[in-house]
Amino acid sequence: MDERNRSPGPRPKVARLIEEYDLTGVGDELEAQWTHPDDRKSLRTLADSFNERLLRASLEAERVDTLTEDVGHLYELLSEQTGSRGEQLQARRRLERVGIDVEMLIDEFVSYGAVRSYLTGYRDASLPETTDGDVRRTERNAIEGLRQRTVAVTESKLARLRATDRLDIGSHRVLTNVQVVCEDCHSQYDVSELLEAGGCDCNAP
Repeated sequence: MDERNRSPGPRPKVARLIEEYDLTGVGDELEAQWTHPDDRKSLRTLADSFNERLLRASLEAERVDTLTEDVGHLYELLSEQTGSRGEQLQARRRLERVGIDVEMLIDEFVSYGAVRSYLTGYRDASLPETTDGDVRRTERNAIEGLRQRTVAVTESKLARLRATDRLDIGSHRVLTNVQVVCEDCHSQYDVSELLEAGGCDCNAP
């Protein structure tokens, strides 16, 4: 849908960037992911995803070939979410060498507040009414995302240590398991199972 056909008034930053970077369909994607009844993405997650799209579009404009996971890692370095100061500086210099104005690009990155203003004020989107089960499901998905991120970061660190001969390890898997123990009824649950059940054994008949 044409972003210029939305509500009148000054265009928010997100709408302007969608047009300038030719991100056709991204506005619809943001709204669908924010209002999804079963797997809703947070505004912060959507902002990070949008910023990665900006970075990817900048790389494509300069005809820089990169893997999808490289874009995510590059974005985390540029936004100072990961890496040392030295690694972050190397990422900036890498982009500058291929002709990208890094300072301007970072200034274009949007906040979750900008995404919220775009969705609610410009696209007139709103969240559907939620039940207690919906809220628990959303939180379960958020915890699962953190668990997967912990696995990914751990795997990356181990691979780096192994590649530099600082760790001797064979074929392996990284596992995470978050357990919740109720000190009243002494029941123990995997956190996903607890949220799915809606409670522990305290109120069991």
